[in-house]
Amino acid sequence: MDAVWDVEIVVVEWVQSVGGWLAPPMEAISSLGSLAMLPVLVTFVFWCLHAGIGARLFVYVSGAGVVADLLKIALYGPRPSWYHLSVRPLIAPTTFGTPSAHAVTSLMTWGYAAVRFPRRWVRGTCAAIVLAVGLSRIYLGAHFITDLLAGWLVAAGLLWAALRYEDAVLRRWRRLGLPAQAGLALAASVLPVLVAAGVQALFHSGWTPPEDWTGTVPPGLNGASLEHTAGVAGGLFGGVAGLSALAVRGWYSAAGPAVSRAARYVIGVSGIFLILAAADVIVPQAAGTAGVVREYVVFALMGAWSALGAPELFVRMGLAERPEGPGRTDGRGQAADAPLDGPAAGRE
Repeated sequence: MDAVWDVEIVVVEWVQSVGGWLAPPMEAISSLGSLAMLPVLVTFVFWCLHAGIGARLFVYVSGAGVVADLLKIALYGPRPSWYHLSVRPLIAPTTFGTPSAHAVTSLMTWGYAAVRFPRRWVRGTCAAIVLAVGLSRIYLGAHFITDLLAGWLVAAGLLWAALRYEDAVLRRWRRLGLPAQAGLALAASVLPVLVAAGVQALFHSGWTPPEDWTGTVPPGLNGASLEHTAGVAGGLFGGVAGLSALAVRGWYSAAGPAVSRAARYVIGVSGIFLILAAADVIVPQAAGTAGVVREYVVFALMGAWSALGAPELFVRMGLAERPEGPGRTDGRGQAADAPLDGPAAGRE
């Protein structure tokens, strides 16, 4: 890949030659493809707009994040600013570069939105966001073009599979009891972390940057990469288990007055910040296995709060209601946001 990267470095340098004044807006655009959208944007959809669509988005984006992290750990690809000292590192990522997780996340998120709301202007906007996120990653010195192409290819495959099989999988899932659902969610989240740790131990033990990487490579990439994978996997477990429990308890509707929706979001996000603050107080620093466990547990709690704790609190506070049944409609005559099965999950 060195020959390809050498050519791509020229492209990155050319994009960065526009000037440093673009860094703030490019960082803002880049955030539209970040996994940080889970506690910010996806929760907004789930709590305030449509519970069914928000739930599916959460599962798809976090699941795709786990896949992207596994591939990063398998490939150990460089960032442009690591590979060549001429590239300015405008951000400081602590995981490897191939495939681009931002490319995966942006296409999963905005691609799903384009499919669920098939209007020309929506699809055009979503496509523009995906491409803009990719350009921002090049400008920031975070990715090669091939990283983006790999990420989009992975996301396209995952999105196709999700859309093709989501209803059949969810029907089978809902036939299981809650203990079985929680057990499967736990296994599906822990297994990738164990696989990632095994790959590191077998193929990347004692890894050091190759001599032809002339840029500055941050230390501790092995540990940081595994902790990141554990965090995403933990969030996936907490979210899936929480959503399953919420369905057993009767689900909830994201419909309601604007004031109630706004209050839900403020309360929900406050809960996420409280979990993060408590984690920093109880276990402020951890390394090695302890760091991996810490990330998994913290993000599992955030996922469970977002998927179960917050909606249940909203119902108890009178800020949300349970759906009255599959035939319930909203004020526009459309199906209300039902649980994860059936065509109603795609509309509001």
